[in-house]
Amino acid sequence: MYRTIRTAAYEPDPDHGPWQEDLHVLRLGEDLHAELVRRSRAVQSDSERPPRLPVRRLNALLGAMAPGVLATGRNAGTDGRLPWLYAREPVPREVLAPLIGTWAAALTPGDESDDEEGNDLEGELLAGDRTGAVQIPSWETERVDLAETLTSRGGTAEPLQRLYGLLPEWIAFRLAARPLPLSGTTLRFRVVTSPQGAELVSWPPQRYEHRGHAWYYSARVRITVHTVPFAPRFRVHTSTGVRRWATRLSVRHWELSGATVLLDAPLPWSGESGRGHRLAVNSLGYDRRRKEIGWRRHSPVLLVPDLDVVRRYPDPAELFACPERWIEGRGDIAAGIVYHPAIGAHEVGSGLMPRERAELDAWVEDGLRPVLRRPADLTRVTRRNTPSLLPRSAKRAEPDTREAQKALLRRAALARALGGRPLDVQILWQSSQTRDALLAELPKLIGLSPGSAMGVATDARQWRIGDVVINVRTRAIGALAHPLQIVGDRKRRRAVRVAEAVNDRCSQVAEHMDSPLGEGGLVIAEIAGKSHFAEAPDSDPKYALRIAWARQGLLSQFVNLPDDVAGNLEHRARWTWLDAFRQLGAISPPAHRVGAGIPADLQYVALWLVRHTRNGPTRSPAHQLVAVRVRPAEGPGVVEGWDAERSEWVPYPRLLLSLAGGASEATTEAVEPSDERCGADDEPGQQRSRIQEGAARRWQREAEQQIRTLLFQLRDRPTLLLIGTGNLRQCWPRLRNGALVRDMLGFGTEPDQRLAVYGPDLRVVLVRDANGRDEVAEWYAHDTQDKVGFAEGVWGPANPENRVFSSTASTPHTVAKLPKALMKLVPSADRRTAPGKTAWNPVQMEVCVLGCLSAKALADAGRTDVEADRPAEWATLAHQLRYHDDYPPLARPLPLHLARLAGQYVLPLVGGEECSNDQSSRRQPPS
Repeated sequence: MYRTIRTAAYEPDPDHGPWQEDLHVLRLGEDLHAELVRRSRAVQSDSERPPRLPVRRLNALLGAMAPGVLATGRNAGTDGRLPWLYAREPVPREVLAPLIGTWAAALTPGDESDDEEGNDLEGELLAGDRTGAVQIPSWETERVDLAETLTSRGGTAEPLQRLYGLLPEWIAFRLAARPLPLSGTTLRFRVVTSPQGAELVSWPPQRYEHRGHAWYYSARVRITVHTVPFAPRFRVHTSTGVRRWATRLSVRHWELSGATVLLDAPLPWSGESGRGHRLAVNSLGYDRRRKEIGWRRHSPVLLVPDLDVVRRYPDPAELFACPERWIEGRGDIAAGIVYHPAIGAHEVGSGLMPRERAELDAWVEDGLRPVLRRPADLTRVTRRNTPSLLPRSAKRAEPDTREAQKALLRRAALARALGGRPLDVQILWQSSQTRDALLAELPKLIGLSPGSAMGVATDARQWRIGDVVINVRTRAIGALAHPLQIVGDRKRRRAVRVAEAVNDRCSQVAEHMDSPLGEGGLVIAEIAGKSHFAEAPDSDPKYALRIAWARQGLLSQFVNLPDDVAGNLEHRARWTWLDAFRQLGAISPPAHRVGAGIPADLQYVALWLVRHTRNGPTRSPAHQLVAVRVRPAEGPGVVEGWDAERSEWVPYPRLLLSLAGGASEATTEAVEPSDERCGADDEPGQQRSRIQEGAARRWQREAEQQIRTLLFQLRDRPTLLLIGTGNLRQCWPRLRNGALVRDMLGFGTEPDQRLAVYGPDLRVVLVRDANGRDEVAEWYAHDTQDKVGFAEGVWGPANPENRVFSSTASTPHTVAKLPKALMKLVPSADRRTAPGKTAWNPVQMEVCVLGCLSAKALADAGRTDVEADRPAEWATLAHQLRYHDDYPPLARPLPLHLARLAGQYVLPLVGGEECSNDQSSRRQPPS
């Protein structure tokens, strides 16, 4: 058993002293900024917008073609006085002038006058000191503190804002200068700028021969800067993996919505030898106006041929048709399409195993000394890693004991959730195999034999055991599973046309359900997978069917056709029923094994924000705060949701149906300006921006008021409030790490208040995962014998006052079979197929005990009736809530998992239109 885990994180080393670097800084300057704004405004369709230069493509072009450029500053397009370029050495005017001139000429669709204007600008910039000419400002030398930090009131170290972009680039270039020796092979890296930081990609790619084809892949190291609650130093996270390259595309050109292309090209400047240190980031996709594959407008490759007329750069259509030719290089130009599962299969598996990750991590650590150091390894804070789960092993004479016990628990939860009502289920099928598998799996899950159904008929069966009665009818789904028909009138908003198609399907559903199900019924529908609807956007009927059945008071669960997904049919049928039981609220967390420090009557409350943009499932934006409450002390199946309109807790199924019935489109454009948000002297474009900002602030105030109202409803008993920080800080900004204060809560601009104000026995635990941005570092377990692997448990520093812990779960059995020392990047002679293996690593969940009954909190409240909490116990409780007998370890605690999945029913439609079918045919949600 491993006793420590190591994170791939680094912090400024205080033993090194001040970390300052002399960097060269260039500002656009007021004159050049004003000239570029003038040229940009001349071609903008909306000249009322605030003056902001579209410098994204210019920045990408400079990074790829201007030697020495390290990073670009933020907001330089709005203010010429702000730092624009950071460089290791000044970039000559002879290089900057043609880059800026070429970019300026490309601001408009190509005509000769535009090219001449761009050339004129280039000439002015090259003229330098000529009177009246626009000039490139001089480079300035600035001593930059790369560890500059501000400490928040709560004790969290926050780096200066510019370091979030500058520091990852600086680290990436430092590491790229060092080759990586790995298993007798040397990998060399190139820098790739990413929205959240920087990446290192080994180049040229590795080649893997399999099934008569060549597949390409590279090592990837991603670098980002983050904060940790209450930590005295910020962190640099490095995550490692495999970057796969597409060599054959299994999609038609009109199905390619977008793909990233990395370009490797030599520098075209005289006096510059070799290549730059970067791979230029471009975007390739189908242009629906031109009806062809093309480069997206922010791609620097659109401008490079104007700077380098000698070399041949990839044509988008040719690259799409033959990506392998370009990844191997044509002349001294190479380009690789970054692989995504949507464009077909790839024989190189994703992920790395612990030994290889540890070797990459050691290389990073060595390259960052002495300016950055690794934080201390984390040790176990408890041996009680799991709650009271059923034993996994059974006696040979009693092989089904565990399954029988699980069935008993499910029946108890179903009985409590149904409240004496029978459960009416209708299975709408397309394939008889799926229907038969569902009918065979249901009795197993509740502890009956497959042939135990009562009143067996062709399409109707009943199972009865104890207080649980389940009636099941089966029927072919027919035309309900056909694609939605979206009207092709582009003059009308897409969301309106989608809403009309949804309402049409609602009418069909109402006609189809000629024999209504009982109160709180359930529909299980078999539909095709997403790929069947790819040719017609928004034609997937899943969301329309869920809305239609919810309006009739029915829950819905979907299962795909047998040929659409992997996995055997019996396994998928089992999970279909388990998810249906979850929607009924027939689920409870197992009893915890934390200890006596946890109150016996504790209730769990989880908050989750559902937010849809205009690209959401119904093309309508919306936001919805979801709150779920679980009370284990009242028995299994006690799951409730907060009804904000009625200000009361309702059963979980009723919450789901109300979410589907009450979600309507939320817009910000319709908000009228007011004196509070707009000044009388504002330009119209500024007014629009202020209106949207004001609407967002008002929405945040409303959400925070909902949270406060809810908290005051929880004062009657001890409560553990579980919050997904990466999700909820969108509407509760005071959850940002730099705003956190121990045992305090803050809302809006008001001062922080003691936790006791919202409840004398309230505890607040924040959980966070990587959130798609590596917010939580990767990890691996290790010991003193240099062994590495996986370990589950709760981890933290050896400090009883610590509030931030790490929760790691076990690995799936499929991954457990892979050797921990498997080397994929450079496979050995006896493991030539190693690149084809898929590796999976359990993610680390950060657990921050923001509020508890600490000694200080009790003293401030004047309480002497209870002992002070141990934060490690509450972190352990949150960890144990990830476990359940019916599931592999969850990514989040169970109450938070339930709140998140409730978002599947938030399906807004334009204006909240309802079905046009007879009102009397609709059923109300069960009370």
